[in-house]
Amino acid sequence: MVASAIKKRLLKEPFEPFRIRTSSGHAYEVTAPLLVAMMKTKIFIAAPNSDDWSELSYLHITALESLSNGHHPPKPRRRGRR
Repeated sequence: MVASAIKKRLLKEPFEPFRIRTSSGHAYEVTAPLLVAMMKTKIFIAAPNSDDWSELSYLHITALESLSNGHHPPKPRRRGRR
């Protein structure tokens, strides 16, 4: 069930960053879907702009929390030909 909830968040359009909390009290922020690799029993989360990564077992994930405040950044405007 946790894996399907994570997958649903990763596929949501537009993507909304979220936090994964674990039973040890640690929290991992997912800021982009391409930084995550989902396996059968665990998930890998890469830290942006670094070589750091974390491996979490789905069994230890206790909560998923939204990082957005409900506001979405404005979409870029397209410039038409004049």
